[in-house]
Order: sequence, then C-alpha cells, then structure tokens
Amino acid sequence: MDRKTIYEKEYEMLVKAYEEAGEDSKPLISEEFASLVVNGDKILASRGTEGIEMRAERRDEGTIEAWITVEPGVKVKNPVHVCFGMLPREGKQHVINHIDLGEGSEVELISHCFFPNAVNVEHISEGYINIGKRAKFAYSEEHFHSDAGGVVVKPLTHVHVEEEGDYINTFVMKHGRMGELYMDYEADVDARGRTSMITKVYGKGNDIVNAREVIRLNGERATGIIKTRVALRDESTSEVINITEGNAPYSRGHVDCTEILMDNAKATSIPQISASHPKAKVTHEAAIGSVDKKQLQTLMARGLTEDEATDMIVKGLLA
Repeated sequence: MDRKTIYEKEYEMLVKAYEEAGEDSKPLISEEFASLVVNGDKILASRGTEGIEMRAERRDEGTIEAWITVEPGVKVKNPVHVCFGMLPREGKQHVINHIDLGEGSEVELISHCFFPNAVNVEHISEGYINIGKRAKFAYSEEHFHSDAGGVVVKPLTHVHVEEEGDYINTFVMKHGRMGELYMDYEADVDARGRTSMITKVYGKGNDIVNAREVIRLNGERATGIIKTRVALRDESTSEVINITEGNAPYSRGHVDCTEILMDNAKATSIPQISASHPKAKVTHEAAIGSVDKKQLQTLMARGLTEDEATDMIVKGLLA
C-alpha cells in the first residue's frame, strides 16, 4: 500500500471519528475553509485560502511544526480549522505553532484536539502568536478525549498583542475526560490592546487540572481579563494560578475564577494581581464552593435525578 493511500485512509478515519463526536466535518473538507489536519506526526491535509498561508512540516518522530500567516488587511470570512489528532490508543504528539496576523487583519481559528481512543497519549503544544496593529484574532482550543482519562495535555502559549490589537483565547473540554492538563499561557499587551483568556474544564475521576494564565498590560490603556471556570467531581484536583499585571497608565485588568467541587475533589485558586503604575487598575474575584443547593432542589423537583441536576448546573457554569 503506497503512502498516499495510507494518508487518505487515516484522513477519512479522523473525519469520520470527528463526525461521530457530533461535530460538523465540513470545515475540514471544504475548500471554502483554510484547514490543517494532522494525525500523530502525519500531515494529512493542508489548505490555505486567499490572504492566509498554511504550512506544516514533520520535524522528527512525533513532532509537527506549523506556520499560519494572515496578510495585512485581510479579513478571513470563514473560520480557519486545524485538527491535531491521534487515533491510536497510545503515543506522543508535539505540535509547534507559529501564528502571525498582519496589521489590520482579522481571523477566527478553531483548533480541534482530537484523541477519541486515547489510553496513554501525551499531547504537547507550543504556540507563538503575534497579533499585528489593529488586528483581531479569536482562537478556540476544543478538546475531544476518550472516557478513559488517558490523555496528558501540555499547552504552552506566548502571545504578543500589538497596539490596538484584539485577542480572545478560549480553552474548552467538549467531550470525554480531561485526563491531565498542565496549561501555561502568557500574553504581553501593547497600548490600547485587548486580551481575554477563557478556560472551561470539567474534571472527573482522578483528572488533574493545572492552569497558569498570565496577562501583562504593558501599554497605555491596555485591557485584559482572565476568566476561569472549573468543575470537579470524584477524586479530581485542580490548581489555578491567574496573574495580571498593570504596567502602564490607564491599563485595566480583571481576574475571575470560579470552581465547583463535588464528592472528594480538591481545588486551589491563586489570583495574583499587581500594578507598577499609579494610574493602572487591576482587580480580582475568586470563589470555590459546592453546587448551589437551591438550584439543585429546584431541578430535582422538576423530575431530574441528583446527578442529572448536577450535570445541568455544571454545564450552565461552563456554557
């Protein structure tokens, strides 16, 4: 069997598994969408559209390096879709992403991290993102795992938001168990730049959720918000560290962390805020607690079991 046939078969298998997870596969196969599809360290498909270049190379066993470049002034109509998946039950995947948005450009990128059969999989991602002046970038990282909890996820991202740039980052666990998450995100924001980091995770079994998110507001009137929502049940644990620095006049930052505990789960929240300019303002709020009893009783009175009611409340928190 030649190489092309093997790659085509794996591509079809990955798309089929994606559809079975309830997702629309059109963005992965339609020429209307820029996309990149990777299984392990095999590049199965790579397609750019007008104004956006998509390029990827296999570096060594288990490692893929990708470059996504948006030309200045280009406003990409359809979301860009990248799928970094691994169909085998075991393995290691290391992804290095370089994303560069030219001045005044706009794009939405959805990253599908897809490990439907994982029992012992490690996924390491490095992201180096530059958002040009007045550029807008919305980035969503969506995870699809097996129910075995056999995935270790280590995302490391460094972002530079130039003057009047806009960056929104969302990390969400959409299907299966988290497994182990070791997140480390950092953003440096120039004058009048805006940054939002949003994280939503539901830990179960013996899942581990460790998240460190940092925003440095280095330019005048730069703004940033870190919003973290974590729900934990069974024996799962979390440690969330949210750091925001106001380093310039009229910079504004806020940290908002809420964690819900059930069963024997344990959580730690460490908000850290600082200001190095007297006209900067940085605030925070953090809460750890159980499911609201009144909401639980109301839903159970309408016929839901306690588990069903709890899941509905948690889904509302993570919505």
